[in-house]
Amino acid sequence: MSTPPESKADYVYRVLLDEIRTARIPGGTALRAAAVAQRLGVSVTPVREALRRLENDRLIRYEAHHGATVVDLGDEALEEYYGVRAVLEGLGARLAAARISPADLGSLRALHEGMAADLGRGRLTRLGARSQDFHLRITDIGGPAYLGQQARAVRTSVPVPAAASLWLDPVLAARQLEAHAAILHALAARDAATAERVMIEHVRQAGRHRRAR
Repeated sequence: MSTPPESKADYVYRVLLDEIRTARIPGGTALRAAAVAQRLGVSVTPVREALRRLENDRLIRYEAHHGATVVDLGDEALEEYYGVRAVLEGLGARLAAARISPADLGSLRALHEGMAADLGRGRLTRLGARSQDFHLRITDIGGPAYLGQQARAVRTSVPVPAAASLWLDPVLAARQLEAHAAILHALAARDAATAERVMIEHVRQAGRHRRAR
């Protein structure tokens, strides 16, 4: 069966969604329909449709005299966001401790070792995305039927601006890798309580850093 062609509104939505989620368009940025249309080579109509969809996703909001603006989370919202992530990813780690296979563990260790090598070579910009992969793999192992999907949805709903990533600080990155190592050790030992506890504190530390920035 052939795939139906992508509409212009779908194209604009996909591009803007990716730019917002990766923080290439940071929170607080005004999105002018005419400017977006010119940049993407489309008319204003599909841009307006895409903006309505982004509003439904709660990634933009309309403000008086400003129009469509990318949502910029305040401290209270960030605390809730990282709190939800800590619960979901902590539960994922707890469940993964009982379900993880030798192949799963080997894959996670290879990812962790690759991150350590990146840190050693100063390739810090790669670490944030690889850390997300590490976390989501664990949650997928622990909750393949439902939990992993929910953790991924929460993660992608709120972009982390590049300047707010603690992985860009070599000292903080080393500490985060120590937490990853502790999580791996707990998973290998099938120590569910420790895996959950370390994951929760690990996520909360990222939240404290984000709010401080």
